[in-house]
Amino acid sequence: MLSRPRRAAPRGVGASWALARLRRELPQRHRWGEVVSEAILGRTLPLTEEDSRALCRDSLLLGGLEVSAVRLDGATLVTRAAVHLAPGSDACVCIGAFDGLHRGHRRLLAHAVADARELSLPCVAVTFSPDPSDLLEGETPLSRLLEVRDRARGLLLLGADAVLVLDFGEELEHTSQEAFLRRMLPRLVRPRSVRVGTNFRFGDGGRGDLDSLRELGKREGIAVHGEELLQEDGKTVSATQIRALLRDGQLERANALLARPHFVRGTVAHGRGEGTSFGFPTANVQVPSVTCLPSDGVYAGYVVADRTAYPSAINVGAPPTFSGPRQSFLEANLLGFSGDLYGREVSVVFARWLRASRPFPSTEELERAVLSNVDWVRTQVGQHGVEVGE
Repeated sequence: MLSRPRRAAPRGVGASWALARLRRELPQRHRWGEVVSEAILGRTLPLTEEDSRALCRDSLLLGGLEVSAVRLDGATLVTRAAVHLAPGSDACVCIGAFDGLHRGHRRLLAHAVADARELSLPCVAVTFSPDPSDLLEGETPLSRLLEVRDRARGLLLLGADAVLVLDFGEELEHTSQEAFLRRMLPRLVRPRSVRVGTNFRFGDGGRGDLDSLRELGKREGIAVHGEELLQEDGKTVSATQIRALLRDGQLERANALLARPHFVRGTVAHGRGEGTSFGFPTANVQVPSVTCLPSDGVYAGYVVADRTAYPSAINVGAPPTFSGPRQSFLEANLLGFSGDLYGREVSVVFARWLRASRPFPSTEELERAVLSNVDWVRTQVGQHGVEVGE
């Protein structure tokens, strides 16, 4: 029986390549996310502490992974700490915006990782900051499901060895597809194979598509693969669809397509103070203007601060009961927390929709409703903080 010859380490990859390859061949920690999150969110309540820990770790794309980031010319390279990728290294590449890291993104990345295994090369995910659609469409920036730092960490957790975040500005916007593939990208990483979605557009003004990329790949000796877009219930799984679901109040459906509970980041600021008067800590969370918040309403979920997830009743949107400027905001009533969060960054995880926003005839009626929301969270989600780690 003939044994398969051992491949040499690819060009530009350091001695830690063997360890990185071993990590890829082990079951990926976050592949359970697509199963565990749905199973937990869909099961009979109440949730256990282990359920809460798993949901929050999956939502926040945590995995205890050490990463390093280096600044390159026109890009930032983020890698697993054990991977040393020199500029111009051979690699299998997948390209996309990857906002949300939804099921379609995960499938694209999984196939790129399989390409890398076959060729004994590192898998590099290429993405952009800001999103090209913001410049190409000339519109107000789209709301974001994930910040770039979370996309990069999530891509590494899901199997990529490195993430190349390209600075998307006028220079890259007006770079032809040919110049990008032949000159710009090889300065950073030399693609042996490229995977993109079948709706891929790139190059000057977004005129390059999958067909032109394949033709260019043939000339350059690069295998180009078009990933069919994932369909569920007759619709294409996309960040656009998920944003629309969140705006429409369909949190559970959005979470299912994300394969994890949706979360946002923000900074705790001083609010109106009504929640505190009800007898429990209340955090008024200010989020960036481009953050994709779900529709106005009350949700059950968690506020994560200092590696601890606190069960919370979360209100999105200015309550109609109180007069004042109609300004959208995010306010959470935390269970099991004592201390001061003002000025600190927290993450807010949306697990379940509870009810729509509505006016109340009096402050007393509002207080009863808020206490009812908090009591539901206490009995069905939990009443103590749960350590979630890094």
